[in-house]
Amino acid sequence: MMRTQLVSPDGAPAPGNVPVVYGNVAAGCGGASGASGDVMAVSGGVAAVPGTAVEIRPARPDDEEGIRRFIGGLSSRTQARRFFAGMSRPSASFVRTLLAVDERRDALLAVHGNLLVGHAMSYRGEETDVEIAVVVGDEWQGMGLGSRLVRTLMRRAETRGARTVGMDVLGDNRKVLSMVRRAWPEATMRVSSGTVEVTAKVLR
Repeated sequence: MMRTQLVSPDGAPAPGNVPVVYGNVAAGCGGASGASGDVMAVSGGVAAVPGTAVEIRPARPDDEEGIRRFIGGLSSRTQARRFFAGMSRPSASFVRTLLAVDERRDALLAVHGNLLVGHAMSYRGEETDVEIAVVVGDEWQGMGLGSRLVRTLMRRAETRGARTVGMDVLGDNRKVLSMVRRAWPEATMRVSSGTVEVTAKVLR
């Protein structure tokens, strides 16, 4: 089953972590708070409220270098929660898998300008119609972007006829498990080797 991280493990951006841009890592920018209390991410001197200025679009083959640098720029904790291992330099074949959109697989990117801030994918499952995996860049976690990616992914899966969804969540990732229980109160959860295997109906 695909490993998944739907929301932030900590709930708020870590000041020391910076977003990844297609060219490399954005320099010297942490989180800042706006007058309304919303957390703002800063890139290239321009502040934007995450979740409102983010476009969610299908992945494309020319996103290979962007997704490779995005993954490499994630914190070790976020990498472990998504991939169950470190992923400093993913292979070309793995990157292509993350971006594949065909009759069996779907992939979405969350982008803010040239900044890649999230990735979501689904593929045809064995025990469920689709299995999903989602990861959001460290500074953009805890702001609802993961939920936006999941909802968009589910709408696209439903149009393809999917009715059930599966995901695999680390047992200590309480934030994600709590979100799953809220979004899918009827979900079945089975603990296996330190992970929780979730089976649910596709969100409408």
